Amino acid sequence: MGRAFEFRKARKMKRWSAMSKAFTRIGKDIVMAVKEGGPDPASNSRLRAVIQNAKAVNMPKDNVERAIKKASDKSQGDFKEVIFEGYAPHGIAVLVETATDNNTRTVANVRSYFNKCDGSLGTSGSVVFMFDHTCNFRVAAEGLDPEELELEFIDFGAEEVFADDDGILIYAPFESFGAIQAELERREIEILSSGFERIPQVTKALTPEQAADVEKLLEKLDDDDDVQNVYHTMEETDNDDE
Repeated sequence: MGRAFEFRKARKMKRWSAMSKAFTRIGKDIVMAVKEGGPDPASNSRLRAVIQNAKAVNMPKDNVERAIKKASDKSQGDFKEVIFEGYAPHGIAVLVETATDNNTRTVANVRSYFNKCDGSLGTSGSVVFMFDHTCNFRVAAEGLDPEELELEFIDFGAEEVFADDDGILIYAPFESFGAIQAELERREIEILSSGFERIPQVTKALTPEQAADVEKLLEKLDDDDDVQNVYHTMEETDNDDE
């Protein structure tokens, strides 16, 4: 198996394990999708993807519809996607994806987390090159063979396809999202969820004591409502299964 498989197996998904955090995140995703492409999922592929993710975390349909209606209101503020880059203790690179309606607040908060945990907030471009920006799709496994699916979707950008307990995962470069989404829909293959991830090209093993230092920063970042995702180059173990 490749790096995407190992990353998925080891990655912590604390934000998605907490239902309220998942709903907050999806609510922001809906606002950004509606502001970008309108409130009709039929003509807005980004919104279709967010609705699929809402179903995957059992977000009630009423909540989704209310969020779309609210996002359609011109008085509803927009969220901007902002990336922060820096280093945790022991030379661990950290990349933080946020969605914020108040950049001043978010910058101040993120900087304070790094400072309080003996890290350092870097400049744009300081660590992003250490991560591969990927897209992924989880599809229903019934009637599908992962190896055959991989061969069929190579032409659309798929690089890694594998099965887990919840379906079949397709990983591809970030730029391939639209082509793969369109082809899955054309073939009427059920998309259970989709998204984007940044996979570290190289990871660094730490002692348990050093890892605890890094975890302090990761937990502070994860607890911030403006933070959507946190990626890092610390080597993780299978004990961190999602």
